[in-house]
Amino acid sequence: MNTNLDKLKTAFAEALPLAPDANYDEIEYGKTEGWDSVAHMAMIAQIEGAFDVMLDTDDVVGLSSYPKAKEILRKYGVTFE
Repeated sequence: MNTNLDKLKTAFAEALPLAPDANYDEIEYGKTEGWDSVAHMAMIAQIEGAFDVMLDTDDVVGLSSYPKAKEILRKYGVTFE
């Protein structure tokens, strides 16, 4: 089953060079290797495509971690189990 958590993890994994056993709750901009401005925009594109949303500028800038991504997506009506 492709849950919203799966979709979000896939978006992060496609944008960042993450280990298969990565602890997603600890993924954070500035602390996660490979998360630079280019990877950030790739991740935004992945997230917008996966959830069929258009993040506003404040949310693009504010998306600084995996937990924060979930928080932001909730504003757009995305639910997580």
